[in-house]
Amino acid sequence: MANREELGIIRGARAGDAGSQLALGKLYLFGGASLPRSMPTALHWLNRAAQQQQDEAWRLIGHHIPFEHARHCLPAALGWYDRAYQEGIAAAGLVLAQLVLSQGGQQADAPLRERARQALEAAARSGSAEAQWLLASQPGPAAAAVAGPVVAAAMPAPAGADGQQWLTRAADNGVPAAQYAVLQQAWEEEDRRAFLERALPLARGLLEQAPADAEAARASGWQLEAQQVALLARCARALNDVAAPDPFSEGELQRCRELAAHGGDRRSQLELGLWFARMRGDGARLSSGIAAVNFKRAIRWLTQAGEQGLAEAWFALSRIYIKPEFSQRSVVEAQTYLERAADMGHSAAQLECGIHAWRTRRGDENSDVRAAYWLQKAAAQGCDEAEAALARIAAPQHGAGWAAEVVPLLTRELVDCQPLLAGRIELAALFGLTRAEALLLDMKSADQGHCLVVDIRAAYGRSKRRLILLRTLQQRQMLDRVVRLFERIDCGPNGPEGNYRQRLYRLKTWLPQAPSDGGLQPA
Repeated sequence: MANREELGIIRGARAGDAGSQLALGKLYLFGGASLPRSMPTALHWLNRAAQQQQDEAWRLIGHHIPFEHARHCLPAALGWYDRAYQEGIAAAGLVLAQLVLSQGGQQADAPLRERARQALEAAARSGSAEAQWLLASQPGPAAAAVAGPVVAAAMPAPAGADGQQWLTRAADNGVPAAQYAVLQQAWEEEDRRAFLERALPLARGLLEQAPADAEAARASGWQLEAQQVALLARCARALNDVAAPDPFSEGELQRCRELAAHGGDRRSQLELGLWFARMRGDGARLSSGIAAVNFKRAIRWLTQAGEQGLAEAWFALSRIYIKPEFSQRSVVEAQTYLERAADMGHSAAQLECGIHAWRTRRGDENSDVRAAYWLQKAAAQGCDEAEAALARIAAPQHGAGWAAEVVPLLTRELVDCQPLLAGRIELAALFGLTRAEALLLDMKSADQGHCLVVDIRAAYGRSKRRLILLRTLQQRQMLDRVVRLFERIDCGPNGPEGNYRQRLYRLKTWLPQAPSDGGLQPA
């Protein structure tokens, strides 16, 4: 409750008395007998007093009101801080520069922008870490690596070397944003030693603040910021690559990894899961690591990493579930995780899925189609073993054969009158089909997207089921065009094309020059 004297000042300020407004602003700025300190309220009354020619008011603003409050009093605040800076109040110069930067110079003329630049450089040279960070954050060659730069398009940016110098000095002076920006630069440049020199002290500081372990952190609700999680994760990764510039115990390394995993870093979760399982990513057992394997904790961390989109984690889980020493060993679970990893593009998982599907083809005839699908995926990533397996599953084509002599005879009249026959002949020439295969193939069921299943055994007993891989865009486009022709057509003997004898008769009628290929094997 304000006392009698303060109540009189408040009434005078509200009535518009300049002296009372100045006095009330000072009371809120420094605290009165019964009035609390309040920067926003102090700025309000000092601004009103300054507008009534109370010079002490704008001097107090320049001396004591920080940028966080001044930015809510634009554009009037620009003038007060400018006048205070010109009177030699250094603190006002830094706030003036911050105000100009925060507005992009839109409310400042050229002389004011120049004074703001000079004030910022003077504050930076005098050792102000905040000013150094602001200079480093301005657009320029060094700004690309600076996280969250201050937009200052209206102010002249320092040269690249100068910007980097200010960034380094701000980091040395303990500005967290500058420290993380320098760390980001070192990491992107793959300078692991330079990264560790700056990162390890920060990491140790976080370890001192953190609970004893990740379990305690989870129980207490303790959380890291995203940049802190990245710092710990990268420290653990860099320490695996190079020796630390100062001693960093294995326990500290493990805590970095655990806290980063607890913070949600998926790579750390993968590494932690592998560490608990005492194995490499391919499932091979490690000779060093945790004393006793803990599959339960390994599965938990690997599952979290997998749920964040890390295919290696699902593959590692598949390796755990087929280990004989794992008490909950399950081939079904292992296959489920293996297929998840394959779906996400893991080359080794795709190869194994393909080989597994090929080996189980006796139980499911379409397993060869799945095998070709996974092996093609793995081969596309440069897996030679997958390419060799594909050669066994789908024999290479032997050329156009009989259809090569027929394709030139496909006149416009024939294509218009017999589009289905013409489409079958074109397909035979492209994929090396026999005459019987070309005439009897069910186009809709044959197209599997990645391969063509040639199976006419139901209508032509002497034939054999085989796969033809689609490897080129031309093959895909041709097959799509032909399949569209048969989209609403019954390809069976009850359809408009009739049985095999009728189709063969139609071929010989329209193309009497068509040669025979024996009907069984591709030419």
